[in-house]
Amino acid sequence: MLLKVGSKGDDVKKLQAKLGLAADGHFGPGTEAKVKVWQAANGLTADGLVGDGTWSKMFAGSAPAPAAPAAPVAAVAPSDFKLANLKGHIPDSVIAQIPDTAARFGITTPLRLAHLLAQASHESGHFKAVTENLNYSADGLKKIFPKYFPGNINESYARNPQKIANRVYSSRMGNGNEASGEGFKFRGRGFIQLTGKSNYMAFDKTVDDDIIANPDLVATKYPLASAAFFFQKNSLWAICDRGATDQVVADVTKRVNGAHIGLPDRLKHFKEYWALLK
Repeated sequence: MLLKVGSKGDDVKKLQAKLGLAADGHFGPGTEAKVKVWQAANGLTADGLVGDGTWSKMFAGSAPAPAAPAAPVAAVAPSDFKLANLKGHIPDSVIAQIPDTAARFGITTPLRLAHLLAQASHESGHFKAVTENLNYSADGLKKIFPKYFPGNINESYARNPQKIANRVYSSRMGNGNEASGEGFKFRGRGFIQLTGKSNYMAFDKTVDDDIIANPDLVATKYPLASAAFFFQKNSLWAICDRGATDQVVADVTKRVNGAHIGLPDRLKHFKEYWALLK
């Protein structure tokens, strides 16, 4: 389930009654604000969205019955995708990447493609950002990466993306120590930010180019392919196959983002692309 601003019905009435609101069955800003307060007080992410986790905690033992699984969707060859319909909605350069990406990474249905494009669009600012922005100020480093910058060490790293990446990503994700330079070499690239040497090495096995020697290719040639690799590697296709509901988009978002940040925008893009592709 997924209740959010704009939702209506008996579940919304039940939610409102639980929160001490007038149970009119319309999920508006007032209901959202109350949900956020309740979530924060109960150790949940205060995003104002009522998914299965929030509902189950609020109504212990009385979660709605899960929806019936969606009927299997027949596989479609990439050449049969309605890619012409995407023109004007996503950049032509992205459309051109779809056939090869689909063939390599298991994009066998328009539904999977719509889910991928929706997430990739949001994560990259509508397919514009393909390289991680690490140009943080001294204050920004303290806020975003506090454990890596104790004391006033942040001041000597501020506004130096190469130094920042080498420190923050050192000795993890397959990278060498800070002096190795691998933190910056294998920083986030692609529409869903492929990051770390071990992930680059795994992706390298799926394409013809030498990604380890030429990591910038992830940003320039394979931004969509690297995103699809992320979906395949993290078993996201099985979630996508559940259907085109708001809950499925929320579940995909949770796996991509770790939370539901930007969900309204992801939903908007998914509905747009799905309408064009189905």
